[in-house]
Amino acid sequence: MSMDSIGFTGQADDRLLYEAVCFAAEAHRGQVRKGGGVPFIVHPMEAAAIAATMTNDRHVIAAAVLHDVLEDTDTQPDVILIRFGQDILSLISGDTEDKREGQDPSATWQTRKQETIDYVRTRASLREKMVVLSDKLANLRSMKRDYSLLGDALWARFHQHDPAMHRWYYESVVTACEGLEDTAAFAECMEIIRGLFG
Repeated sequence: MSMDSIGFTGQADDRLLYEAVCFAAEAHRGQVRKGGGVPFIVHPMEAAAIAATMTNDRHVIAAAVLHDVLEDTDTQPDVILIRFGQDILSLISGDTEDKREGQDPSATWQTRKQETIDYVRTRASLREKMVVLSDKLANLRSMKRDYSLLGDALWARFHQHDPAMHRWYYESVVTACEGLEDTAAFAECMEIIRGLFG
């Protein structure tokens, strides 16, 4: 079975993707990625491009564009529900971490990551896994690029400074994406993990 047929909901109007990109760009306006000053919107756009290598499902690709708006902006779920519908809200929610506002993010890092791993392993649909895998590959590509410039100083920019813990998280969440092992995105994730963490 081709990946294009998995979770495919039909040739939805490409206006959905346009609206998702515009919404995400506005929601993330002024935000930059950790350490490099790159506009934040570059990350979800890359995630969407990765998702498009796995499926033609416009909802999955739109969710990849929007995957950080609940976690990293003040956008509320009801706004996504009204603007994009329940299906896209559900796809985004599966890749949204409980940040535990008011608590030290360094102290909650491992708990938050374990919750993501557990969700992907036990409850995520294949379509949700596509969004998760797209996000993680975009992150891994960024880390690989930055590590080539900064070396071990890279880890200081994160709430978790131990690269072994980052390896644990990425390897665990990627391998939890069962059903996507034959995709180029999965293979690239594993290649970067091996190369970056040894």
